[in-house]
Amino acid sequence: MLVNAAGIIAAGRVDDTRLEDWRAMFALNVEAVFHLTQLLTPALIESRGAVVNVSSVCGLRAFPGVLSYCSSKAALDQFTGCAALELAPHGVRVNAVNPGVVVSELHRRSGYDDERYAGFLKHSETTHPLGRVGQPREVAELIAFLASARASWITGVTIPIDGGRHLTCAR
Repeated sequence: MLVNAAGIIAAGRVDDTRLEDWRAMFALNVEAVFHLTQLLTPALIESRGAVVNVSSVCGLRAFPGVLSYCSSKAALDQFTGCAALELAPHGVRVNAVNPGVVVSELHRRSGYDDERYAGFLKHSETTHPLGRVGQPREVAELIAFLASARASWITGVTIPIDGGRHLTCAR
């Protein structure tokens, strides 16, 4: 089993995202996933294993102000589908989870201090129809399910786990 869970996020619009920042986003969020999956493909085929990619609701929906992040996660979702089709004849399943805002270090590592992060989480309660942000355990349980034999007939899906965020308009 392979879980591709590393990722970075950064703010930026089409008019102010530097090319080197765009490339850095794709290097970790897409290229690293491709390379690790490629390197492990022989072992995955031998074990008839599973791959679970951690994407984002931003791969499913466009949001302003996070251009390179949304674009990289959309590319990851497309990679998930293509890899699923290519590896299915070998019994390997490839799926993705697409979290909304989850309490984690992702935004802190992008430069949010404690006050800004707390405000972001509070605002996110209003943008997720279930009225709260997600917890890491919730995403981990979905990943564990997709990696398990209980999901033996599931491949090529991107599953929103986002409190309904993928159903809403950007705000």
